[in-house]
Amino acid sequence: MAILGERERRYLRSRFERELSGKVRLIVFTQEFECEYCAEVRSLAEEIAELDDRISAEVYDFQSDRGLAERLRVDKIPALLVFGEKEYGVRFFGIPSGYEFMTLVDDIIQVSRGFSSLPAHLKEKVKQIDRPVHIQVFVTPTCPYCPIAVRTAHQMAIENMNITSDMIEVLEFPHLAHKYQVMAVPKIVINDKISFEGALPETLFVEHVLAAVRD
Repeated sequence: MAILGERERRYLRSRFERELSGKVRLIVFTQEFECEYCAEVRSLAEEIAELDDRISAEVYDFQSDRGLAERLRVDKIPALLVFGEKEYGVRFFGIPSGYEFMTLVDDIIQVSRGFSSLPAHLKEKVKQIDRPVHIQVFVTPTCPYCPIAVRTAHQMAIENMNITSDMIEVLEFPHLAHKYQVMAVPKIVINDKISFEGALPETLFVEHVLAAVRD
């Protein structure tokens, strides 16, 4: 069964034609016999790739391609990584459905360009980060505020290769919800040191990341 309807396909074709710049690779890790939404994530990536020649979908098995998964730090499935010319740390764990679907579309376009839409003064702050940063944004598909947090985190990853930003669909990973005490979404966890809830303005989000680095 197709994931995208004809209306969505027409919209995406038109938008990609207007806004896409370079090539984009959608890297999917899946294992259908033990993952509830693996088939849907694979189908979504493949259907998007069919809409524009500059987009490709690559599907890997979480077990048989374990070496690649470890190199890319993929530790759970379904996983969808969005690469441009570089291996940007733009990642989705769980299906990017509901409000998060447009986050994926925006990420594809920004990764194809190699730069984000963050304001210039925030880009400069983000680019100065010189050590690894791992941002986890816990979401649900029905949360209208979650995409704001995910986009900000992903934009920082595009601007600095030291930053890896994950969208995590919390209903698909209840053990992580328990570990990080996710009681409301979006919940953001930075380097397992700093956490907060809510879709903060970009400036405050960046300040939290800088604080985590200083600590």
